[in-house]
Amino acid sequence: MHLEIVSPVAKLFSGEVESITLPGALGSFQILNNHAPIVSTLKEGQVIIQGKINITEAMKKHFTQTGDKILFSIKSGVVEMRDNKVILLSD
Repeated sequence: MHLEIVSPVAKLFSGEVESITLPGALGSFQILNNHAPIVSTLKEGQVIIQGKINITEAMKKHFTQTGDKILFSIKSGVVEMRDNKVILLSD
């Protein structure tokens, strides 16, 4: 599935991923390929991205890699999943 992470300043990431785990307002949840359409608000926490992804050198400061997972901290945000495309708007 395709993931885009957008902040008020810039598009931080755009590429294919295997899964994404998000800190939802009502609890953590995971999105996989072919997930049902969803829109959710997010609370402060870690976004966990899995898959072989390439982060541009300029954006690496926003992400932390631990093993096969990429971590991205957010304060709040909104996520939409539709047609195997995830758009994450974060603060």
